[in-house]
Amino acid sequence: MDNKDSEAEIHPLKQEDGKTPDNHENCTEKEGVCRQPSRLSQLSRWRTAAFFLSLFLCLIVVFAFSFIIPCPVRPVSQRTWNRKYDSAVTYKFLAVEDVNEDTVRDVIFVFKDTNGSSGLNGSCSDEGLSAPCAFVAAVSGTNGSTLWERPVTKDLLWLDCAIEKLEGAQSPGCLVIGNPELLTAIDPRSGKVRWRQFNSFGANYTVMTPLLKLPDVNGDGVQDLMIFTTAGDETKSFIYSGKDGERIGTGGRLSLGASPGYFMQVTKSGSYYVLFYTEDSLYGYSLKDLYSTATGMESQPASLKQDPQWEKKIESPTHHIPLLSPGDVRYLVKIPGRSGGNILVVKSDTVELLHGQTLNSLWTVNASRVLSEPVLGYYTPDVLHIVLESGVGPTRKKIVVVESGSGAVQWELELNSRAGSPRPATLTTADHRSMFLFWGDYQAEANDTGSTVPSQSLYLFHPSYPNALLELSNSTDQIAAFDAALFERSRHACYVLVTGPQSSEGPGWVSVAKRKLKEDVSSSRVIWLSQVAGDSEEYIRQRFFRMRFSSQI
Repeated sequence: MDNKDSEAEIHPLKQEDGKTPDNHENCTEKEGVCRQPSRLSQLSRWRTAAFFLSLFLCLIVVFAFSFIIPCPVRPVSQRTWNRKYDSAVTYKFLAVEDVNEDTVRDVIFVFKDTNGSSGLNGSCSDEGLSAPCAFVAAVSGTNGSTLWERPVTKDLLWLDCAIEKLEGAQSPGCLVIGNPELLTAIDPRSGKVRWRQFNSFGANYTVMTPLLKLPDVNGDGVQDLMIFTTAGDETKSFIYSGKDGERIGTGGRLSLGASPGYFMQVTKSGSYYVLFYTEDSLYGYSLKDLYSTATGMESQPASLKQDPQWEKKIESPTHHIPLLSPGDVRYLVKIPGRSGGNILVVKSDTVELLHGQTLNSLWTVNASRVLSEPVLGYYTPDVLHIVLESGVGPTRKKIVVVESGSGAVQWELELNSRAGSPRPATLTTADHRSMFLFWGDYQAEANDTGSTVPSQSLYLFHPSYPNALLELSNSTDQIAAFDAALFERSRHACYVLVTGPQSSEGPGWVSVAKRKLKEDVSSSRVIWLSQVAGDSEEYIRQRFFRMRFSSQI
């Protein structure tokens, strides 16, 4: 008895049969405590199952992308290629677009010949045209092979391959203005004709360029087009549907005198205005007025309206806009800004920037005999600059880089100049600045060799090395068109040259060539504008070679 009592004190919960006592009553009192281990156990099992299931799915996805689904093959681009056409002439047109949608941009240009180079789309007679005729052609940016060729007109007057939603298509289209009076819309992806319209502009006319792209004025959901022509002192306006090329209205007449060009500005209120410039005057017309003149309709689309601030600046009834500084107007260029675009007025002796809304003068820079339409670039990070070519002699020019905000000259360089030299080009680099490319012949002093066909070289400049200039290549060929572009997004910087006789000359060899910029940088000649201790020519070439590019900022 004493032993049993002692054992009970040592093992108070142990029953005589060696089993633990039933604790049902305690579980009833503390039900939550007893059930908790069971719930945690089930949750742990679900978590384990979810983890292994997720791991299994991830392995399947990795396996599929690694071994089953093939990665897209990036096209291998040749560093340089050259296409040649014999017994042909060419035009001052060049566009760089991704035609075959392989992520590499391609080249669109125009040549005039009896037959196409490849026979892909027949001859001039197949399109009802007399030979020779103008062919629009697209060649691959990777290797220069022909993607398509299309005979379009007897003689080319104008071509634009950035017409949005032409014929209602999602991708931009090309519009050809030809002589005789023929409008042809082409799909740049295939070269197929979307629509063709014959129109009469009148006798002894000249088509003013560029083509004016309008908002939708006939309510078919596609932007429309306006063409201006001149004959003597008379200017006519015509509106065409972008969907099918049908003329909207009968056309109108403007009292301008002889006008070499025009420019369209959109004000802050969303009003469209067209500025015409003559030898010594500037004229402004609202698109609302131009629509009424060209169509004869009193009611206009709701998108066409007038801006009260602009109407105060335009003198009635002459539509004349007074300018603060005198001089013959040669170019009007839109300069993007934070509060809307401003207007650069290039005159015979000065360059003046006008506020895009008030038309007040912001600054004026002396620049005599500007040789080409200005281009835009970045001399300092994210600050827009204007590149001017100003003539300083019969065979000499000056490259001037001007800050768009203040008109301050940031950099300038004098070069020997050849007649018909192409205008400069720029490429945006990853440091939010630009590479500047321009043609000429660098000499410390003017050097007129008297050669009938002087050589011209392509020069490369970057603001990070203002004392160095790279001479990339030289040529004695007649350059019809030149441009620099990224053939692949943020990489593959190249320049394209179209050389050969132009349409007003006799036939000869026409060449279309693409050259990768880094290939020419490696073999370039470094020209020191001012010597800086410590920098070698090889160091400069390597720095330019390693520069990265940006598709946009």
